Amino acid sequence: MQVQNAQTNPLPTALVITAAQMRAARALLGIDQRRLAEMAGVSLPTIQRMETSQGHVRGVVSTLTKIVDALAAAGVELIGNDQPSQGRGRGVRLKEPA
Repeated sequence: MQVQNAQTNPLPTALVITAAQMRAARALLGIDQRRLAEMAGVSLPTIQRMETSQGHVRGVVSTLTKIVDALAAAGVELIGNDQPSQGRGRGVRLKEPA
């Protein structure tokens, strides 16, 4: 599956994350938006804008890559819809609404 980003380029599935996943990942790490921005090498307003989006985060592929890579380096596994978890350890996952 590929999703189109704001520039209509195909976005790899691994980079398709939701605003809720970003917020949850920060909560698991115990960091604020400013720290995530520093870790990813992006601006604080970029993180703020992404976290207030509805549904999937939209943005430039290189920016999304930086954020996903920073979260992965910190130990967060982002799990896509219908994907099994590849790692070990504790985590959370949303169930589909009934």
